[in-house]
Amino acid sequence: MVLGFSGSARKMKKLYILAIVFVAALGLLATALATTHALKVTAANRIASVPNAPAVHRAQQDSSSDDDDTPPKVIRFASNPEPMPPFLVNDVEGRVLSTAELHGKVVIVNFWATWCPPCREEIPEMIDLANRYKDRLQIIGVSEDDDATPEEVRDFAREAKINYPVVMGSSGISAEYGGVPALPTSFLVNTDGRVVQKHVGLFPSEVYDREIRALLGEHVDTPIETFVDSGEIFLKNAANATALPGVDFRGLKPAQRRVALKRMNTEGCTCGCKLTIAQCRINESTCATSEKLAAQIVHQISAARPTSSATR
Repeated sequence: MVLGFSGSARKMKKLYILAIVFVAALGLLATALATTHALKVTAANRIASVPNAPAVHRAQQDSSSDDDDTPPKVIRFASNPEPMPPFLVNDVEGRVLSTAELHGKVVIVNFWATWCPPCREEIPEMIDLANRYKDRLQIIGVSEDDDATPEEVRDFAREAKINYPVVMGSSGISAEYGGVPALPTSFLVNTDGRVVQKHVGLFPSEVYDREIRALLGEHVDTPIETFVDSGEIFLKNAANATALPGVDFRGLKPAQRRVALKRMNTEGCTCGCKLTIAQCRINESTCATSEKLAAQIVHQISAARPTSSATR
């Protein structure tokens, strides 16, 4: 009996040990699963915080957006507006769209993409403007969807109930406007077919509403000012600029300042933007590369002795 009892005790002890090992294994497995889940959540959150598009497309959205409904304090139009780049293209529905048919209308050329959340948010505002101004306003949506077919963009436009023509940016329109580094971007065209303003990012519909009414000759309570386009609308006009964001020209004589600006308008930025230093400063004032290059040019000119070419 004693031997039998001892054997049973050993069996119970083994079972007890096995049970402990099993419970411990379950605990380790649960911990591992929880850790894996936490890592996946962390990774997902990090991925979600990274824009889907290259930074060049989104660089100005936060800084240029105006999400409140505060009425604009002033309406600003270019005093030297350039003609709207002409085009003759088919929209995604197959209809012919020509700038020759737009004379006498206010035009908004709206660059957007289906993958761009601010662009999606802006669509209902554009639809509302098109409904309210009807044949006095023509909105043209230019899709920057490089990875989508015209048919896919057409289906998106139909689902979103877009009531204005949509064309593909790959048709060359984007290049005609000097390239569009951020989305959404809208160019405002007056009734004479000249581009008078550009808006980058989200703006309250009231901003467009007041500008449209002003261009149609209707009464607006907001003061209207003009400015010389020195790259704010078309980057190629950066050569007109007498100052650049984040560039300190103090200490330079007028002739030296002209030399510095000329160099900044001819020498390219090395940040990868494929723009001149001046254009990069205007287009992306937070670019550390163009800021450094501009500062180097100012320093070189201020440190150099005056030459005949620098004093002309």
